[in-house]
Amino acid sequence: MRVQTKTKTKTKTKAMMRNRKQDAHLIIRKKFCRFCVDKLRTIDYKDIKKLEAFISDRGKIVSARFSGNCAKHQRRIAEAVKKARFLALLPYTGA
Repeated sequence: MRVQTKTKTKTKTKAMMRNRKQDAHLIIRKKFCRFCVDKLRTIDYKDIKKLEAFISDRGKIVSARFSGNCAKHQRRIAEAVKKARFLALLPYTGA
């Protein structure tokens, strides 16, 4: 029995090593803040086309992790989206 458990652990270890090697080949692209790159000072709540890029299909504000925005601009985007929703420029839910 001990021999079987040793072989099982060895095969698990080999499989784990294969997965690590495969993961090492994946290229992770650095996300960047679109507003910092374009050097935009303000985020306008009336610019619906730009704000729609940061809203999901269901109407939720996309997190900075997925959009790639810095914390400063993510706060401003959230503020602009909320203003646009209040003025009925954007829907509260995805429709």
